[in-house]
Amino acid sequence: MQSCQIKALELECSALKRLDDFNAEHGLIIITGIICLLIILYIWVLAGGFRRRLKGSACGVTPVIIIQSPTRRRDERDEFDSYPPLRDWRRCDCCEDDRD
Repeated sequence: MQSCQIKALELECSALKRLDDFNAEHGLIIITGIICLLIILYIWVLAGGFRRRLKGSACGVTPVIIIQSPTRRRDERDEFDSYPPLRDWRRCDCCEDDRD
């Protein structure tokens, strides 16, 4: 290896060692700051930070719920009976062979 390459590797090792020491001393503060910034960014996005701004209009759209009453009366046939009447098994024609 040439002397300039050795010098570059020594400088790189020195810089990485200083970065490692800095991270060991101040790592928790850096991580806490990054998490706080990400929380602020998340709240900004949820609040509509990426929505387009309306030019010349400062009013927003108000959602409205409309409930219409039925205009026609339901027929008895339209309703689904979830509990149909029970059948008498003695009058069932499907098992006439079993009665004998």
